[in-house]
Amino acid sequence: MTDIAVVGFAQAPHVRETSGTTNGVEMLVPCFQELYSDLGITKSDIGFWCSGSSDYLAGRSFSFISAIDSIGAVPPINESHVEMDAAWALYEAWVKLMTGEVDTALVYGFGKSSAGNLRQILAMQMDPYLVSPLWPDSVSVAGLQARLGLDAGKWTAEEMAAIAQRSRAAAKSNPDAQIAGDVDIEALLASEFVADPLRAHDCAPITDGAAAIILARGDRARELCERPAWITGIEHRIDSPNIGSRDLTTSPSTASAARAATGGEVSDIDVAELHAPFTHQEIILREAIGLTDATTINPSGGPLTGNPMFSGGLERIGHAARQIMSGDARRTLAHATSGPVLQQNLVAVLEGRN
Repeated sequence: MTDIAVVGFAQAPHVRETSGTTNGVEMLVPCFQELYSDLGITKSDIGFWCSGSSDYLAGRSFSFISAIDSIGAVPPINESHVEMDAAWALYEAWVKLMTGEVDTALVYGFGKSSAGNLRQILAMQMDPYLVSPLWPDSVSVAGLQARLGLDAGKWTAEEMAAIAQRSRAAAKSNPDAQIAGDVDIEALLASEFVADPLRAHDCAPITDGAAAIILARGDRARELCERPAWITGIEHRIDSPNIGSRDLTTSPSTASAARAATGGEVSDIDVAELHAPFTHQEIILREAIGLTDATTINPSGGPLTGNPMFSGGLERIGHAARQIMSGDARRTLAHATSGPVLQQNLVAVLEGRN
């Protein structure tokens, strides 16, 4: 496999609402400038650009075109886009680098969820004939999934609350998190349901946000970063979009992607950044990947402390890479999801080298 690494990562702060436009320009420009400054490069040093966003969320056609205003018109760029979380844009950029056509790529994602009714918008991802006309919101569908697991004895409300507690405590070291701090489990369990059996702490706080990652090949990666986070495995899989045709308490697509990305070896993974927008989904993902207590889960706080649509998965890769680049970990794993109740899943493995 061609040596390709993450050499830079930047993200916008997780905030409930921004005053900017839905094309993400105001959030993206600071991210790009941070990367240029950190790596000592300019726009001209980027060989390929790839973005992830959603026209449905932006409320306009070809919103990714107007987002290119954040890059600049001159000199011309080599650009592509995916209509989903930017983690999949990173996969496309990784493929582009694998071809040898370019040595560097900048991947970015953005979403302004505060601009519309997010629960209604996400219902449009569902089956257009039988499900979407019912307008099931994402939280209620996840509530069905959580109830199935509770009734089957796969997890408890206390275990779900403990995940929220751990995530918020970890986020105290992440200045970009929306929610952080110490909280008592009993207080969490005493709170009201928002979609039985889910309480507010079980659901990721949706935020406006953006993130960007720079990838580089071989010697170019070593020039740009003292300790690159080398991508040693990456794969994505998909489960049926028909939520009534699959066991919602498991994630076969995550398990399959993880086997392909890790080679079946997960015992030495120091840190895993899991894109689980609901507490019980972290349990599903840990089981699917095969992670044990030896692996630290979401030291950034994870999506339960801030989940910007269409860049939340890319952030997981960025935070996993930071653990490598800082020297705090040798082997990390990042997961991203898209679609309702863990329908589509991507797993990447990153490693540091002496």
